[in-house]
Amino acid sequence: MHDIKAIRENPSAFDGGLRRRGLGPLSPSLLAIDEKRRAAILASEQAQARRNAASKEIGDAKKAKDEARAAKLMAEVAELKTTMPELELAARSADEELAKQLSAIPNLPLDEVPDGADEHANVQHHVFGKQRDYGFVPKLHDDLGTALGDMDFEAAAKLSGARFVVLKKGLARLERAIGQFMLDLHTGEHGYIEINPPLLVRDAVMYGTGQLPKFEDDQFWAIKGELLAAADADLRSERLGLIPTAEVSLTNLVRESIVDEKELPMRLTALTPCFRAEAGAAGRDTRGMIRQHQFTKVELVSITTPETSKDELERMLACAEEVLRRLDLHYRVMTLCAGDMGFSAQKTYDIEVWMPGQGDGGAYREISSCSVCGDFQARRMDARYRGPDGKPRFVHTLNGSGTAVGRALIAVMETYQQQDGSIAVPDVLQSYMGGLKVIDHGM
Repeated sequence: MHDIKAIRENPSAFDGGLRRRGLGPLSPSLLAIDEKRRAAILASEQAQARRNAASKEIGDAKKAKDEARAAKLMAEVAELKTTMPELELAARSADEELAKQLSAIPNLPLDEVPDGADEHANVQHHVFGKQRDYGFVPKLHDDLGTALGDMDFEAAAKLSGARFVVLKKGLARLERAIGQFMLDLHTGEHGYIEINPPLLVRDAVMYGTGQLPKFEDDQFWAIKGELLAAADADLRSERLGLIPTAEVSLTNLVRESIVDEKELPMRLTALTPCFRAEAGAAGRDTRGMIRQHQFTKVELVSITTPETSKDELERMLACAEEVLRRLDLHYRVMTLCAGDMGFSAQKTYDIEVWMPGQGDGGAYREISSCSVCGDFQARRMDARYRGPDGKPRFVHTLNGSGTAVGRALIAVMETYQQQDGSIAVPDVLQSYMGGLKVIDHGM
C-alpha cells in the first residue's frame, strides 16, 4: 500500500515509478479522491466540534435565562445530529474509495532496478558452475520419472485433474530429502526460525501480502458450509484461501502489531505445500512438474528495519544460493527489470537453475525469487516496530524461495541423470536417503 501523504508531497516521483512499471500516471485521480476525502473529514470534524460547542453554549444560555438563545442552539444541535451521520458516511466512503484505488497499485521499483517491460530486459548478476558434458542426450525429468515408475501424471489426473503429480518410491523420498535438507541448512546455519504455519488463511491475510485484490482468480478458495461460487461477495467472510506461498502466513505473523526493534531482523522459514490456480498461466508449461497447482516450497521471510532491508536482501539471496551450491547445480542470478517484478516487490533477484533436459539443449528455469518490499506490505498489514525514540514505524519485509522443492527435485533429476535412466543422489542428500546413492528401477 502506498502512502497518500508521500504521493501528495511528490506526485511526479510516484508517477515516474509507475511509468517504469508500464503504467500511466495515477497521481491526479488519487489526489482528487484524497482532496474529496480530506474535505469530507474536515466537514465531519467541524460539525462535531460545532455540536460540542453548541451543547456547551446551551448550558450557558440557560444559566443566563436566555431561553430564546437556548432554543435556537438546541435547534442547531438537532439539525447537526441529522446531518452528521451523512457527513461521517461521506468521509468514510471517500476513505474507502481511496484505499480501494491504492490497494490495486503495485510497489515502486528502487532506483537501481533496471528499466524494461518484461523478462527480456532482466540483467544477469552472476553465474555459478557450468553445464555438464553428458556424452548422451539428457532427458526431461518427466521422461525419466515415468520410465522409473516413480512419477505418475495419469493417476494424479484421475484424482485431481491437470497440473498435479503422484510421486512414488525413490522420487517421493528424494523430494522429502531435498525439503528436509533445505530446512536444516536454513535453521542450522543461516539463523532462520522454523515455523509450521496454517495453510488456510483469511482474506485480510491475503490482502496483507498483496494477493488480494488483484490476484483473486489465481488463488484456490475453501468455502465453509455450503459450496458456492468463490467469487460471491457475500461469501468472502466465510471463505479461507489456500496459501500460494508460505510468505503469506509468515509475513502476516507481525500483522496488527508493534514489535520491539531488538527483535529485528526476524528471520522465519517454513516448508509447506503451496497452491496456485495459475489463472493467468493457461497453456504455459503444461508438461511435467514445472508449473503445478500444488507444490512444495521452503520459504524465507525477513522482517527488518528500513536501514537494513537492502543488506538483508543480499543475505537472503546468499542463503538461497547456498542450497544450490551444495547440491552442485549450475545456476545464474538475474536482477529483474521494473516491468517483470512481482506486485509487492521493490527489487527482485531470480535464481534460475540449469535444467539440461529442457528445450533443445537445456534451459534456465526459475527456482527461487528473493524480493525486498520496503514498507509496502507493512502498511497493508499495519505491522510496525518501536525504535529507541519510542515512536512506531513501519517495518520492511522481504521474502524469498529457499527454494522451490519440486523444481529442485527436477533439477537434480535432470542434472544427475545417468545414461541408463537412473538418478545419482547428490552427496549432500545421501544421509537423508538412508545412504542410497542411486535411484533406479529397483528403488
